[in-house]
Order: sequence, then structure tokens, then C-alpha cells
Amino acid sequence: MGEGTAARDWSAFATPDEVSGREGVCRLELAVDGITCAACMGDIERGLMSLSGVERARLNLSTHRLSVAYDAAALPAEAVVGRVEALGYKAFPFDPARRDDSEREETKELLRSLAVAGFAMMNVMLLSVSVWSGNATDITAGTRDFLHWVSALIALPAGAYAGRPFFRSAWRALRAGRMAMDVPISLGVILTLALSLAETIRGGEEAYFDSAVMLLFFLLVGRYAERAMRRRTRAEAENLAALRAESATRIDPDGRERIVPLSEIRAGDRLVVAPGARIPVDATVESGVSEIDKSLVTGESDPERIEPGASVYGGTLNGSGALVVVASAAADKSLLATVERLMEGAMEARSQRLDLADRAARLYAPVVHSTAALTLLGWVLAGAGWHQSIVIAVSALIITCPCALGLAVPAVQVVAAGALFRSRVLLTNGSALERLAEVDMVVFDKTGTLTDPEPTALNLGDMPDDLLALAGALARRSRHPLAQALAGAGTLSAENVVEHPGEGLEGNVEGRKLRIGSPVFCAAESEAEAVLSRHPGASVIAVHADGMAPAVAAIVQALKPDAAETIAALKARGLEIAIFSGDRPGAVAAVADTLQIADRRAGLGPEAKVAALHALADDGRKVLMVGDGLNDAAALAAAHVSLSPVSGVALARAAADAVFMGNRLAPVIATLDVARSARARMTENLGFSALYNIVAIPVAVSGHVTPLIAALAMSASSIIVTLNALRARA
Repeated sequence: MGEGTAARDWSAFATPDEVSGREGVCRLELAVDGITCAACMGDIERGLMSLSGVERARLNLSTHRLSVAYDAAALPAEAVVGRVEALGYKAFPFDPARRDDSEREETKELLRSLAVAGFAMMNVMLLSVSVWSGNATDITAGTRDFLHWVSALIALPAGAYAGRPFFRSAWRALRAGRMAMDVPISLGVILTLALSLAETIRGGEEAYFDSAVMLLFFLLVGRYAERAMRRRTRAEAENLAALRAESATRIDPDGRERIVPLSEIRAGDRLVVAPGARIPVDATVESGVSEIDKSLVTGESDPERIEPGASVYGGTLNGSGALVVVASAAADKSLLATVERLMEGAMEARSQRLDLADRAARLYAPVVHSTAALTLLGWVLAGAGWHQSIVIAVSALIITCPCALGLAVPAVQVVAAGALFRSRVLLTNGSALERLAEVDMVVFDKTGTLTDPEPTALNLGDMPDDLLALAGALARRSRHPLAQALAGAGTLSAENVVEHPGEGLEGNVEGRKLRIGSPVFCAAESEAEAVLSRHPGASVIAVHADGMAPAVAAIVQALKPDAAETIAALKARGLEIAIFSGDRPGAVAAVADTLQIADRRAGLGPEAKVAALHALADDGRKVLMVGDGLNDAAALAAAHVSLSPVSGVALARAAADAVFMGNRLAPVIATLDVARSARARMTENLGFSALYNIVAIPVAVSGHVTPLIAALAMSASSIIVTLNALRARA
């Protein structure tokens, strides 16, 4: 076990696993040292999944954060950590500060190694040029040997120092009985240096010190570039952490104000938010007037005026006014916490192509060593002599190292994740990129998706004040956009609230049984017809309380600012567009006509939406569903792939394959563009890696390359794959 492991109670670092939702399943978050490439990720995940009791193991290659879900009754936490360390890695409780310190030290070591390899490469190449040019003028054997010895004095210590990142990784892999990609790299460098030293000792005409240090230099360049690319992507995502408040000022029942840790905040707590402070958790404004920077949620930087009854999100910035808010969720259930969890899930997600590349690299590593061994044996049997046979075998070992194959997909995923995050999109499913790239039709929900979530009620003055106050209590418990038009009415509280997907809410307010939702659900069909006759094209929300006549509010919602532009852009990409809505035909037709969408379907409940999506799938359509409501959750899960706003209901976010932030629809276009570009780059990288090896192996085995050319070819293949991955930014 690692340092300090014997005295550490690892079960104390385990928490209930929210993903599985089953009692007894815990999640352990670990920081893992010794990870160098994508193959390490596969080794650790497979190694853990082989343990009985482990349900999920996901390693974030960017942060080296390992998340393991396991059955605590069947498997102790110490066994999970022990398995990681038996595989040749060191495990620690995940601590961002420790990770950052460790990463900074690893980066410094890479830079030092790169500098040493670069210095050695330039000087040894200069000496090699002297030998090559000297051969043409009959350089004396003594001068040649002297130059070889000088090269050895530079290359041997430089190789030993600059090769440490690869040597350590290879040694850990071999001790654990694994065959990582750093094993053939290390073997190639060591054998090249050993062969060159043997040639120098015996006074041979050729030495390959330049090949060894050049191989190290280019591999270090590639590894540093990959680290920098991952670090940049993670840094963009981790800016969310800066939005999190560390404490909050809570008003206790006795009226005293106390500063408490954020972890102690519970739903229903009353909090004071000072001017210029961040809102600590998702909440409803009880008193005070101010402006809120809601760019986290809406993407708009202009402050939004808020008054009592308004909803605010944790992490958003309060303006000039002091507020008293009532927490609607604990800190770990807030929108900001949800975004952070989605971000982590997106960075841990594994795609189908990554699994393919992982399996190919795992199978290919033994092939590299077998090819080199058979090449050596074949040339010896052919009578080439041990010296020439070893040179050819070493060249084959170097040129066939599967570095490019190992980078083919992970490099694209890192770039795509960064591009999506800059577009305010977070993946929640590893295969979503591939499925998004296959989309040929986009289906939108209407209310809150194509339209602004902030509704306006046209006829509240016609509704009795007492009924309006009752409706406001129940509306505040709903995330449906239409309900928000009534949420500011009154200050009453609702109890025993039950939500009926696609219909509305039911609960008790001031001792009365109350319903709010569709006219049918509230037995207010005739009232709805009368309201719609006065306000054609509006949506309606009905209210029914025991002992009171039902009432209906006419609700209008403006289209999102870029709705028309987004629909036009999607059509320009050859995609068909449709609207599936639970709203009435007139309201749906008004939006569809404005956006020029021919396929519009109104009055669809959750089951009808799912049935319509299944019918499209049976016709061979690859549908992207975009929705945000509780009644969209089933449709989001049933679609080929799905998107939901991060501000949508929790069930919709959980059902979606990706979520997007902001009050605009532009992320839908960006998601499809990045997905198509990423799939193309993955396919190109895998194809290039296969083609490279098809060409390189016969050329190397036939003895047509030197170790120097092999080093250049292998390094160039890795750099080409990495550079091509950068094109996935779309």
C-alpha cells in the first residue's frame, strides 16, 4: 500500500453514490499518481471492475481523479485502494490542492527532461554530422571513436535523466504484470543506447546516440503538449469553483444572524445576502430588491432586476441591494453543484471509439515486442549477424510503438470537451458525441425551450385575490415556465405537493386542496375557452381550489432571442425540425409559424411524445430531442440523443445525454458541429494510426530504416495525431 495507507481508514472517505441511488453503494474519490497515457486509464478501470462488488470505475485522464462505486457490504474501501496500488499506482484521497501541487511538479519534471533531451539532441546531432561528413574525407578511426565517446558522455547521462518519466512508468507496469506503452519506449531507448555504447567500445563505425535522445525529445514534446491541452480544458471547467461561496449568513429562528459553513444550509433556511456577495444556494427572494448577474444560467451579462418571489441560483452575483432569501435546496443540490457534477461526469465519460482504441492499443502492445523479437530471430537466421539484426530489431521496436494509437481518441475527446464547455455544453454520457454526430432530425419542446422561461400573465386582474394567493403558493413549488407567471403572488406555503407529469401540481394550501395545471386537470375547460377567445395564441394555466370557482390565466412567452436564427442554421445543415409540445394547438401553431416549422404536434403528453419518437426511430430517423420539463424526461430518455438546459428540472437533466447553460439555443448548433468534427477527427486518427503501422512494420522489419529514422517516424505520428485532434474545436 502507498504512503500512510496502513493507518488510514479509507471508508471514512467514502460517500453514498447518488448515481446508483441504491442503499449500501458507496463512492470513493481518489487521486492516482503514475498515470501517463490513455492505456493507464484502461488498466485501472478494468483492474477495478474485476473486483467483485465494484459497480463502476471511471478515471478522469485530465485530473487523474478516480471515481469508484462499490458495494460497501461486499467490499471494504481498503480493497479498492489495494487493487489500485497492486496495479502499480499510488492512491490518495482526492484533494484538488494536492493534485495541483503534484501536477505542477510533474510539469516541471517534464520541462527539465525536455530541456536536457533538447540540449543533448543538438550536441549529439552536431557530433554525428561531423562523423558523417568526416567519412567522406576519410576521417581517421581515432577521431571517429573520439567523437563517439563524446556523444556517449552526453547521451548516456542525458538519456538516463530525460527518460525517467518513461522508465518509471514502464517499471511500475512490469512490476504489476502489465504491458503499458511506455514499456516498448523504454526498451527502445535503453537498447539503442546499449547498442551504441557497445559499438563505441568495440570501435565500430556507427553509433545511434542521436536516435535515442531524439526519440526522447520528441516524445517529451508530445507528452508535454498533451498535458498542456488537458490542463487548459480542465482550467476552463474549474472556473466554476470560483463561483462557490464558502459560507452563508443564516437567520436562526430566534432572529440572530450567524455565519455558517455552506454544508450546513438546508432547504427552508433564511439567509442574508449582502450587496456584492454571491448567492450561496438556490433560493427564493423573501425581501429586498436588487440586480443579479445571472450569466451562469442565462449567458447574459446584463444584470436582471429581482424582487420578492423571484428565484435565484447559487453562484450568481448579487448587485447593490441587500436580500433575505429562503433556500430552496441544500448546497449539494444547487444548480452550481449540479453543473460541477455534470462537468466531472463529462470529463470522465468514455466513448465507444475510446473503448475501441483502448482495446486496440492493449492488444497491439504485445505485438510490438513480438514483432521486434521475430525480426531479430529472422535476421539472425538469415545470416545477417547479431549487430545488424539487433539494429533492425531495435528500429522495428521503436517505429511500431503504439503511441499514436493510444492518443488517437483521447486527444480528440479532450479538445472536444474543451470546445463544448466554451460553448456552455456539458456531456453526461460517454457515447453522446458519436450519437450527436449521427443526428438527422431535431425535435424541440416548446414551452421553456423555444420560448423564454420567464412568462407574462395577461389577465391576473380577472382572478380573485384569495385564489391568486393560493395559486402562488403552489406555483412556487413548480419549475414549469407557465407556473412561474403566478409564482410571485402571495406569501403562503404549500404542503403535500405532488406533481403529475404533463398535467400539473396538486397540494394543500391553508387547509384547502388545490390544483394548478392544465384546464382538464383542473376541471376548467369552459373557463379556458372563454379566456382563449379573448387572448388567441396564448397558453393557459388553470387553478382550482376546493369551494372556489376555477380560474384560468392567459400566459404569453416570447421566443428565445436566437430561436429563429438557430432553427435556420439547423435547417442549413440539412436537419429536419419538429415541435412536440403538450400545449394547445393554437399556441404551438403561433410559435411554429413564426419559426417556419412545418412539423408541429400539439397536446402531446409524456407517453405520446415517447410514442412519436419511437415511430421516428422505426423509420430510421436519428432524433435529437431538446426539452427541459418534467413531462419531457421520458422523451429525452427515449430519443436517439438528447439535450436539456441545465436550469431544467432535475429529472430532465438526468435523462439527457448533455446539458447546456444559458438562455439561448446556440449551444444546440455548437454541440452538433463539435460532435460531427470530433467523430471525423477520431475516425481520421484511427485510420492514420492503422495506415502508419501497415506501412511502418514491413519497412522496419525489412531493414530499410535506422533507429534515427524510426525515432523520427514514431514521434511524428504522435504529433500528427495530436495536431489533428486540435481540429475538433469545430
